[in-house]
Amino acid sequence: MTFLKLQDIPKTIKNSFHNPLIRNIMIVGAVTLLIKVIAFYKEMMIAGNFGLSELLDTFFIALLVPSFVQSVFISSITSIFIPNYVIEMKEGGNISSLQSVIFLISIGISTFTVILAYLSTDFFLDLIYPGHTSSYYQLIKDQLFIIMPCLFFWGITSVLGGLMEISNKFFLRSISTFFPIATMIFFLLFLKEQIGPMVLAYGTLVGNAIALLYFLFVTIKFKILSIGRPIINSNTKFMLRQLPPKIFSSFFSAMNNYVDQFFAAALIIGSISALNYGIRLPSFGISIVIMALGSVLLPHFSKLVNENLDEAYNHLFKILKWVVGISTIIVIIGIFMSDYIIELIFERGAFTHEDTLKVSLIQKITLIYIPFYLSTLIIVKFLTSINKNKFMAWISFFNLFINLILNFILVKYYEVYGLALSTTLVLIISSCFYFGYTYKQYKLLPKFN
Repeated sequence: MTFLKLQDIPKTIKNSFHNPLIRNIMIVGAVTLLIKVIAFYKEMMIAGNFGLSELLDTFFIALLVPSFVQSVFISSITSIFIPNYVIEMKEGGNISSLQSVIFLISIGISTFTVILAYLSTDFFLDLIYPGHTSSYYQLIKDQLFIIMPCLFFWGITSVLGGLMEISNKFFLRSISTFFPIATMIFFLLFLKEQIGPMVLAYGTLVGNAIALLYFLFVTIKFKILSIGRPIINSNTKFMLRQLPPKIFSSFFSAMNNYVDQFFAAALIIGSISALNYGIRLPSFGISIVIMALGSVLLPHFSKLVNENLDEAYNHLFKILKWVVGISTIIVIIGIFMSDYIIELIFERGAFTHEDTLKVSLIQKITLIYIPFYLSTLIIVKFLTSINKNKFMAWISFFNLFINLILNFILVKYYEVYGLALSTTLVLIISSCFYFGYTYKQYKLLPKFN
């Protein structure tokens, strides 16, 4: 067995930069890390200004509806769009027509959901979050109606972002998340007194509007955007047939967040905020890896599976080994340092030491699922590239069912900590199913000597 010599390490690193896949992953990862550091500063500002308050709880609830639509419908469209767009390009098809079809679907869904949200908000709040005061509900509605136009922005930017990834504009794509964060910081620093309780909602709206203008500028400048007359061809029909199972998969996955928020809302005031702060650090690590890997891997896998499926599987397994190994080490360190990290980042102003201890314990529980969650998300990118969306829909339904059962049991004994524990257990079980299914598909491939 040969081992890498110490003097060979610089050469190995240098050669890695010549690999387009590794180079793109490192570029996106570095940019995402920088932006996430700025995002953490934004979270520190929000924590210092609002603590675990009713206003922050209502803001998170107001974000649920548009975030739900974005994660279920808009993200689903983008996910199925990228692999089929790659096929259309390879076959020399009409990519302008396909772009138009995707934009029309995204805008249509955004319009429908905005109208539905305006008409059903009161019913939704009474059903999902019963027993609160009229002022509590009014705070949610006031913020929700300000945030809702973001659905149009997300629908368009999601497609434009996918086109940029296919065109290998990963650096330009990754810096787009800076604009909503910077805008929110600006609003908190200079406009909080003038705007008052709606400052978070208006910061979200304006930040995403600026991001949309940025996407349009880049895609037009580099001639990525190409709108033509929408035509439904065989590839478009196949893509549209993949949309329902992908939407169902995304729906069941997103419902887990609703379920957790529902149970948290039934607990003491501040539980929703505590749950959201408790997942901040795990989400920080996950988002960096997924932005770095996910943005690059879906178009990469989509191209590779059309050329060499066996090699695509080997790439997947190699990436999983590295990600799981490295993330496990980071998680162990994070658990031991959890109290200190939460105290350093959030404990100031309205955020007390009691809040620190509560959020830190939630964080320790959620950190455990990071290696499993990362492996699942990477496998999902791969399965999307080979259009295995029906399987993912069934697994997502199973996850939701198990999460409901565990929430009922664990929240009774451990309150908000039980919600975090339930999520961790569900993600560990789900990861095992995803890997088992993917490895079985690999074994079914015809082998050539």
